[in-house]
Amino acid sequence: MAPQELLTLVRSGGFAMAVIILCGLLALAVAVERLVALWSVVSSARDLGDSVARHLFRGEFAEGRAVCERSRAPAADIFLAGFARLGRASLEQVEAAVERERQAVGLRLRSHLWALGTVGAVAPFVGLFGTIVGIMRAFHQIYSTGQGGFAVVAEGISEALVTTAGGIVAAVLAVVLYNYFQSRVQRTLVELRLVSDEFLEVLKEQKLPAAQPVPLAPAASGNGPEGAR
Repeated sequence: MAPQELLTLVRSGGFAMAVIILCGLLALAVAVERLVALWSVVSSARDLGDSVARHLFRGEFAEGRAVCERSRAPAADIFLAGFARLGRASLEQVEAAVERERQAVGLRLRSHLWALGTVGAVAPFVGLFGTIVGIMRAFHQIYSTGQGGFAVVAEGISEALVTTAGGIVAAVLAVVLYNYFQSRVQRTLVELRLVSDEFLEVLKEQKLPAAQPVPLAPAASGNGPEGAR
């Protein structure tokens, strides 16, 4: 089909077709944004985990934290949540902090995916709306002219068929992308869990910096035994 014929066919879909096209463009934009956001997350997490583990095995806690602070990988936030509590909390509290940050990273990785699910659910109904409008227009033409025939109902039937097809195409595209990114995010979260578990295991094997007790306020002059003398 020539581009001019395709453009004419799309125009025949009316307002509903314009909405369907916007839905399709939204799905593609979200797909590109998520593809960029998820690009090399797993590989960067593995590389960063190996680098941090090497420093921890040598007892270089400060150097391991510095590596995470320089990294832009999502896994760096998970490691930094643990490093921030070393020496100030128990290992159980460090594990809880790492798990909380891992959950937060998972929420960020899933961001905008709701738009794909919404397009997949809404687009068929927009196409159905266009179908109904097209059929109503066809019957209105019959009523207005007082005669039937293909020439009378062609415009309305064309709008009905085009919007139906457009809604189905947009919905299928959005659902396929949604399922793909949900599966990819799930695999990425599993990899992040493995990396964070390895990080915690290395911490358990090493001699962690001792938790520093909270210093007590100095006694006021004259309140103690010395001051009573």
